[in-house]
Amino acid sequence: MRPWQRKLHDVIFEAETPAGRLFDVLLLIAILASVLAVVLESVESVDERYHTQLRVAEWSFTIVFTIEYVLRLICVQRPWRYARSFFGVVDLLAILPSFLSLLIPGSHELAVIRGLRLLRVFRIFKLARYLGEAEALVEGLKASRAKITVFLTTVLISVTIMGALMHLVEGPENGFVDIPHGIYWAIVTMTTVGFGDLTPMTGPGKFIASVMMVFGYSLIIVPTGIISAEIAVGKSRQNNTEACPHCMKVGHDRKAEYCDRCVGAL
Repeated sequence: MRPWQRKLHDVIFEAETPAGRLFDVLLLIAILASVLAVVLESVESVDERYHTQLRVAEWSFTIVFTIEYVLRLICVQRPWRYARSFFGVVDLLAILPSFLSLLIPGSHELAVIRGLRLLRVFRIFKLARYLGEAEALVEGLKASRAKITVFLTTVLISVTIMGALMHLVEGPENGFVDIPHGIYWAIVTMTTVGFGDLTPMTGPGKFIASVMMVFGYSLIIVPTGIISAEIAVGKSRQNNTEACPHCMKVGHDRKAEYCDRCVGAL
């Protein structure tokens, strides 16, 4: 990495230096202002009065974020790896809606996804403990994905069976005109949402609904228990906000000289 790239990397990716901290604070202010502009533009009374100003502001922020995204790619050793990272994807999605609006009117409202970039606040204010917790959550989700997949498959099979059963028991006369409608009712009931647009009228149907409601509580208990157990096992130990210039991993031991993911020099 060339010296100017290293300096640029320290400003853009590091929150430990005054320049890096200032850059991130200004960036967060710009993100908040850009999201506010998109939100205000959706208010008809405000848009009628300040449409031109809001559009100019929105495109100005888009240009700034585009330049920033390009600079981020320039100052890392592996641009493609950064582009595929979580923040890399979010940074790209933050600028795409405005350009997409040139082809699809109104799609610029999707620019509110820029709000995800506010997650960088944890780096800016050196809340390294929260970075560690976020890392632990991600690792817990990764470690439990097989169990969650099995659980969700079981749920999908259950709602399909229950949906078919309700179609058989209640029939079209009570709104269960086909099995897909029955599956829709089963999902709504099992997740305890209960829209009420489809309700069983017969005794057996109400019994099945009661079983589904009780069974629905496991949707909250089981995944939470699985993920919590994995988080407890693989608790993260990172305690700073430094970003690796090679693989872009954020969070390392304060005394670490090399990244624990790619073994690159920090």
